[in-house]
Amino acid sequence: MSAPIEPVTRDAPGYTGPTMMTQRWCDVAFLHWAVAPSAVAPLLPPGVHPDVHDGVTWVGLVPFRMVGAGVLRGPSIPWLGTFPETNVRLYTVDERGVRGIVFRSLDASRLAVVAGARAAFGLPYRWASMDIADAADERTYVTERPHASRVRIRVGSPMPAGPLEDFLTARWGLHERHLGVDWYVPNVHEPWPLHHAELRELDDTLLDAAGFPDLAGRPPDHVAASPGVSVRFGFPRPWRRPRLSRRA
Repeated sequence: MSAPIEPVTRDAPGYTGPTMMTQRWCDVAFLHWAVAPSAVAPLLPPGVHPDVHDGVTWVGLVPFRMVGAGVLRGPSIPWLGTFPETNVRLYTVDERGVRGIVFRSLDASRLAVVAGARAAFGLPYRWASMDIADAADERTYVTERPHASRVRIRVGSPMPAGPLEDFLTARWGLHERHLGVDWYVPNVHEPWPLHHAELRELDDTLLDAAGFPDLAGRPPDHVAASPGVSVRFGFPRPWRRPRLSRRA
């Protein structure tokens, strides 16, 4: 990469473009494993590279509750706009130096949402049977098919965000390749209110299915939780990779 990499910023950039959709991400658990960049690079679209913090990149398992998703700036879609979701995500930077994420999988419990997102954007959504349950001081996220996952955490006190927390959560766009085009989808939201979290149970096959067969067998290197943020997505826009100069 020849372009300088943009800084990590806790506050969203000043996106002023049109709104494609709005939604709220609630009751979020962030489970992250540090891995070698070489383990992630083959899984990324052309022109997109692993983003690195302190010499490693990260794989995230992120279950949460999608609430009130709506199209453009309209109201939330009844029933379809609220559902459990779990994603496996990677941390990326493109050849322009723009940071983002790449989703390896997104499991959601609304079939219409899954079909629409796959057709329109090529995102790796899958329909899944899912549930989120709260009991006393614990929260449990369950996915039953096509790949099973069970995550149980205890949410603790507020966590001050440091450089690693900002690197993992302050992501203002999505890299995706669809129909031969490299796309970037911007998003904005308030800074994440993070909490300490203790992992009480992990029985997961989503990471294996995403190309990381060994991760669920060891504890994550970082665990956090959040009550959530309100999100606004811009429309996908293609970006061009720099042309390689040819020697005469």
